[in-house]
Amino acid sequence: MSLSRRQVTVAALAAVPLAVATTSGSASAHSGRRSRTIYIAGDSTAAQKYADAAPETGWGMALPFFLGKGLAVSNHAVNGRSSKSFFDEGRLDAILDVIGPGDFLIIQFGHNDEKIADPVRYTEPWTTYQEHLRLYIDGARARGARPVLATSVERRKFDASGNAQPTHGDYPAAMRALAEKERVALLDIQALSIALWQELGVEETKKYFNWTATEQDNTHFNPPGAVAVARLVAAGLVRSRVLAHRDVRRLDEEIPDSWITWPQAAAV
Repeated sequence: MSLSRRQVTVAALAAVPLAVATTSGSASAHSGRRSRTIYIAGDSTAAQKYADAAPETGWGMALPFFLGKGLAVSNHAVNGRSSKSFFDEGRLDAILDVIGPGDFLIIQFGHNDEKIADPVRYTEPWTTYQEHLRLYIDGARARGARPVLATSVERRKFDASGNAQPTHGDYPAAMRALAEKERVALLDIQALSIALWQELGVEETKKYFNWTATEQDNTHFNPPGAVAVARLVAAGLVRSRVLAHRDVRRLDEEIPDSWITWPQAAAV
């Protein structure tokens, strides 16, 4: 059974906890004075995909469909990165070089922080993971931008009884605790997505992930999956009072798959 767009939106708005604002005014106070940009620091589940990867789609590719005028998306998410490797490669610095007052930084890491056998990427949830996330939080705040933590979107995993299973260990809990401690807006995409996968069920969720004739990928999305997760993100930004209702659109509308496009990768 497929959820209606309104059902998904209502679930997202109801499930994301309120976050404490980091400034005295709402983000919408900047409307009309300058265009604002939502920067994304994250991994392959959010990243821009190119023609050679189609139909794989990152949710960051679909987020602009839900944003109103005056809001742009700058998607810096990259396949395979963790909070540590993204920082070590200078990718956070590249964002901090251009982010400014009134902008936002969505921080979604966890999938690759879990790679315990890989010292380049691995972080421990309650120590080095939180330490690295603080670098993003502090960097954004120092430039007048607003950080937003987003727990990792869940993989497609069900037990024999058809129950959706969590796959990220302590990382979502560690991020939730850090968000509360640092008074950072939280998008609990892990909780929202696993609830959505449970509602859709074992077979229907295949239509949201990158299942093709040659691949059964339970981590990355196809266009419908990317749109569904981007919808959760956009609704969560409203629920957490990062954005105002007037800053978003189409939360209960169908988004055609044809709106997703995969450009050719730039020559290196």
